[in-house]
Amino acid sequence: MFSHVMVGTNDLDKAKAFYDALLGTLDVRPARVDGHRIMYLTKAGIFMVSKPINGEPATHANGGTIGFACSSPEQVEAWHAAGIANGGKPIEDPPGVREGGGIKLYLAYLRDLDGNKICAMHRMV
Repeated sequence: MFSHVMVGTNDLDKAKAFYDALLGTLDVRPARVDGHRIMYLTKAGIFMVSKPINGEPATHANGGTIGFACSSPEQVEAWHAAGIANGGKPIEDPPGVREGGGIKLYLAYLRDLDGNKICAMHRMV
């Protein structure tokens, strides 16, 4: 459904270090640097982090969340731990099972270095 997702940053080098560590837990290769942005290329799509082209400061989306698919609860835990170790801020409930509407998920939430809300999610069967 999506070709790519992009969030803003005010410090590309710090964002690259953060997301390289975080997405490395999902077996995603380190970012490719392309001028004012970094790109994580996967078969499922592209995740990008960019300095705003208009030169204004990057801000996070109020109410927005970017979710990363995980293959297991252990991968969610590794993602969360890597995020905290690299400066991310844990938010909401601790990582764990959430159920509702007949769906069972294992979730973890963080704010990245620029305040973007990100989530790791494993769909449990």
